[in-house]
Amino acid sequence: MDHAGHTDHTEHIEHTGHISIREGGADDIPAILGLFDGAVAWLVSRGRTGQWGTKPWSTNPNAVAMVEKYVTTGAPWIAEIDGTVAGTLTLTDAPGSYVAPAQEPERYVHLLASDRRFAGRGVGAALLAHAVAETRRQGVRLLRVDCYAGDDRALVAYYERNGFTATEAFTGPDGRWPGQILARHL
Repeated sequence: MDHAGHTDHTEHIEHTGHISIREGGADDIPAILGLFDGAVAWLVSRGRTGQWGTKPWSTNPNAVAMVEKYVTTGAPWIAEIDGTVAGTLTLTDAPGSYVAPAQEPERYVHLLASDRRFAGRGVGAALLAHAVAETRRQGVRLLRVDCYAGDDRALVAYYERNGFTATEAFTGPDGRWPGQILARHL
């Protein structure tokens, strides 16, 4: 399940700098978990607990293990604005075990999150554009992602605005989590 989320803090940071994207690594795991902790708090504050529940990821051993796995076996990317971590995304060669792999080479987006303090700056879109460029650079023509499709399907619409097309729906391992797979052919 793609963990596209957006963290929110009560303050908004005004920055004049541009978004820079760098390779991430294991040292970034605490910052990535922090982004997801903020995303959970933001979702909870809006009564949207269906996506990730109510507990911070950093206190959930399964979430921590998942972040560690993807970051250490995939290609993590960190977006920064003026040196502050503003978002993250990890690319791998395949989806998680809950989604069937494609019948062709693919890159898969995992762990997309951005800090709501940078809302409106295009951090998520910049990370997705970077994922497209990386996928093309590697000579791969298919980029996929999956996300929470519950509530008002806002995440599905977000990915569609960023060039993805909804392909197949699925239900998460708990039998209740509504998911959507999206693809972008390059």
